[in-house]
Amino acid sequence: MYDATELPRSIVLEGASNVRDLGGWPAAGGAHVRFGAVFRSASLGRLTAADAHRLEQTGLRTVVDLRGEIEQERAPSQLDALPGVAVHFLPIEPSLGGPRRTDTVARAATAEDALAMMRRAYKSYALDWWPRYAALFDLLLQAERRPLLFHCTAGKDRTGFGAALVLAALGVGHDAILEDYMATDRLWQGDAAIRAALPPAVADVLLAVHGELLDVAFAAIRDAYGSLDAYLEQRIGLDPARRERLREALLT
Repeated sequence: MYDATELPRSIVLEGASNVRDLGGWPAAGGAHVRFGAVFRSASLGRLTAADAHRLEQTGLRTVVDLRGEIEQERAPSQLDALPGVAVHFLPIEPSLGGPRRTDTVARAATAEDALAMMRRAYKSYALDWWPRYAALFDLLLQAERRPLLFHCTAGKDRTGFGAALVLAALGVGHDAILEDYMATDRLWQGDAAIRAALPPAVADVLLAVHGELLDVAFAAIRDAYGSLDAYLEQRIGLDPARRERLREALLT
């Protein structure tokens, strides 16, 4: 089921890509993120019966769908073969790069235009869409909801920021957070429809991950709240007691 040659451990599926365990990353105090508790992925709209069997082996109990409403309607997750898995919709509407949302990004005439749009999107994830991420953490704190998988369309941006936030809350260092984030470049199969509809240079930007975007999001958090710890407490709902509960649940 796992490709255990390196972190992150990916789960190879026929109908979905960029599916992986958040476990294994080193955290403060010599701890590591627990394997088999939290997963991230791209869309689950094309799962096969074999894929459902592989996911069932993880003991999955909860799927959190971060896609916008139109994305969910056009490509509903294929989870009927996974009885007992609860799906929670926490939509973050795509400001760029969502499936068949090329009308939004067509204004990006150059690669730099596209990157500027992505910078704005990442600031928005942190400062405008925090209630969705707070709800994700609420679910992670419920033992009966784990193992939990969260995803968007590519598992790249909305999911990428969410994964970075989870790892940061657990005390994982910047280098490991960045390594997990950048792994999308080799694990996601891409979106041929977006590539075909956009200028090549713009598509190259939108269909890749860029480490600087995490820096943009976390800098926006520090500018607005003074520190990540303050943001986690004031917006994500992780006061010291809840943050310690999260670490007890997800670190080993």
